[in-house]
Amino acid sequence: MVLSSIKTDGMCRIRQPSLMSKKQIKISIFFHLCFLVVSLHGFSIPVRNAKYMSMIHRTSVSTKTSDSSLRMSTSGYDNDEEYSRCLTPREERKQIMNEDNFHIIDQSSSWRRKLLRPVGKLKRTVFPSKSQQPGTLILVRCGQSVWNKNYTFTGWADPDIDPEGVLECEHAGRLLLEGGYEPDIIYTSRLKRAIHSVWVIMREINSVYLPVFKSWRLNERHYGKVTGLCKKETAAKLGSNLVQAWRRSLRARPPPVSVGDPYWNGNDRRYSDVPEDQIPKSESLEDCMARTRPLWEYKILKDLRRGNNVMVCAHANTLRGLIKIIDDVDNNDIRDISMPNGIPFVYKFDKDMKTIPPKDGSLTQVHTTGTFLEKPGQLKKAIEVEENLSRNVPGVDNPMEIGKMAKRMTTLEESLLKLREEKETNKLASLNDEWHSNLNVQFVKGPTNGDASSLTEDESDDGDFEEDVTWKKRDSKAETIKVESFVPNVGQFDLSKDPVVVFIRHGRTPHNNLALFTGWEDPNLAVDGVEDAKNAGRLLRRHGFEFDVVYSSWLTRAIETAWYVLDELDMAWLPIVKSWRLNERHYGALTGKSKKMVGNIYGEAQLKKWRRGFAIRPPPASSYSFSYPGNDYRRTKYVKDLRISFSETLNRSIEQRKFQIHRKFPKSESLKDCMARTIPFYTEKIVPEAVAKGKRVLITSHENAIRGILMHLCEIPEEHMNELHLPNGLPLIYNVKRKCISLLDDGSGRDPMEVHDFGSAAQYLFRPCELTDEDFIFDEVRKLSLFQLYYQHMFLLLIIT
Repeated sequence: MVLSSIKTDGMCRIRQPSLMSKKQIKISIFFHLCFLVVSLHGFSIPVRNAKYMSMIHRTSVSTKTSDSSLRMSTSGYDNDEEYSRCLTPREERKQIMNEDNFHIIDQSSSWRRKLLRPVGKLKRTVFPSKSQQPGTLILVRCGQSVWNKNYTFTGWADPDIDPEGVLECEHAGRLLLEGGYEPDIIYTSRLKRAIHSVWVIMREINSVYLPVFKSWRLNERHYGKVTGLCKKETAAKLGSNLVQAWRRSLRARPPPVSVGDPYWNGNDRRYSDVPEDQIPKSESLEDCMARTRPLWEYKILKDLRRGNNVMVCAHANTLRGLIKIIDDVDNNDIRDISMPNGIPFVYKFDKDMKTIPPKDGSLTQVHTTGTFLEKPGQLKKAIEVEENLSRNVPGVDNPMEIGKMAKRMTTLEESLLKLREEKETNKLASLNDEWHSNLNVQFVKGPTNGDASSLTEDESDDGDFEEDVTWKKRDSKAETIKVESFVPNVGQFDLSKDPVVVFIRHGRTPHNNLALFTGWEDPNLAVDGVEDAKNAGRLLRRHGFEFDVVYSSWLTRAIETAWYVLDELDMAWLPIVKSWRLNERHYGALTGKSKKMVGNIYGEAQLKKWRRGFAIRPPPASSYSFSYPGNDYRRTKYVKDLRISFSETLNRSIEQRKFQIHRKFPKSESLKDCMARTIPFYTEKIVPEAVAKGKRVLITSHENAIRGILMHLCEIPEEHMNELHLPNGLPLIYNVKRKCISLLDDGSGRDPMEVHDFGSAAQYLFRPCELTDEDFIFDEVRKLSLFQLYYQHMFLLLIIT
């Protein structure tokens, strides 16, 4: 057989194999013998080129029974032609690298990497070390979607996971916890059901800070024109053999979508970085597997060799494609491979990157060397049993009510929350009255902890920390500022079109509600905090905002805020860059304590200094306390842009009895220290990577981190920084061209300055916007258009007369 290929429009047209003549057979044997001789003499074709050739020269022979029923009217292809993507390995690698426009993992500066590169090479030459143990690969199929349940061809359509799919992903996270698997980096597709599955798993394993790479190459197989059709109804109309060929055959494609079809993805923003000729209109199973190969070769395999544990949360056919590559599964045997929802499938590798066969008795499947962490089908049975119990047995809660699940809480949070509930419901009122009647005790006010300058409950204080949520209204006797001098720029310009940077302080947390110093502690959003984030997303959606990239901290409350905002905007596919430099200010030994606790321990006067001082640090945390970020080894491995701490390196090397490098993580920070890391991150990372390129940026972070960037953008004096208050969940829009902060009209007709208290530093935050040349050009154009309209009317009047 011979294969002839013609490259047209960026695609390779592969003709149907035909029988070779005797002359052609002799020529083919001659070239194969030449290739064998060259190989035996030590010359070989590079592996990637060989894979490239095998990818191009794919046959299109019809399958035995099911594919023979394909017709031109239903297949969308000529009988003697098929199409496959035609990219060289170099083009593939370039395309893969271009997908990562925003570095999702913090890196040291480029000049430092270039400077240390020769040192690293010299070190490896002089002190050759043993090859590093590769990481573990975890494959997880995303949770069940609504369309899966209805037996609908889904493909590149974007339905969300249903409640049962949420349960499947939570169960997958628990299986990872049980097995002790800790992913270091996550790969997923750009489809909502896969991304939401990742969010659920990350929350379950308490690792929302993990970097997530979203690639279109992990999207589900494209089903062309049958997308959105019911599988059973389609089988009844077109025949079960045809539908089974589309589903299980390796090379059969459904009919392609046209350019104007609703399920053609060429106009979708999430694929704007993908060349149009690479966006499929229909795919066979082999096509789907072929586009996952470059991601495996140039990204996933590279991370595994570095010792990183990689989790890939994707779809059935893309995961089957990865399994085919890893285990070199035969084309005929790939039909026997299946991936159930929510059951992790784990691969382990030796130092030569060969898979380690599973132990006897392990849960695996034919033709593979991976291992299931649970027998497929058990979770489905458990869900059915619980559903039957909830329907038939009174008092049993419905397991599908995901939203009512309790959030994780510490003992301190739980105790203080119960105390607040008791006070609010006046449970102690009757006990106090009875106790006062029995005991004649007189209470007098005195100094706290020997400090005569104690603060009362109602004393106003502008120097607030992040944990103070309910800001006190400004005293009428205090210095007043004219409202006209800092009225927010609401509705003056079309902010949805101009390049902007949107700042959102995270939603409220239990720490915020209980007035605890939070800092680098990592509580989840409270119920009202979730509403804060959702309301921010709804407000941005109402004004037509679209973003290109999101920056957030490593802390759960900021990342979850980004999730809920993106969910409301239907942009979960956006890249989220997570950096410790956008973390909240570190409160040192005060972390987790309330204002009242700190006042009793250190005195109210000292507390006031920490609250109002710009450069005063709280007492530092111990190197071996839970509050010290250097003890969280899961996160410290990602930090490459901090200098090495020699004292900590020495102490920890002695403790571990081996050399262990430790970086200089903060033990306590003043407001000045916090801004010293956030402002450079904005100017040296966010600006050149996104803002300078005209990208629209969303930053979800913390009050003091945002304060620092706003201090730089709005030129707020240091002495007034503590007077600036930022409400939770309120979008602050910085117009890059006009250099001003604006608020969005929420449609209530209320004055934003009456609804929100920004503190006395609002006069520096809400300055008038600068006018640009476009404003004057617009005025000139408008004048010209008015003159033209006037002369047109005069000309018409002359004609009529």
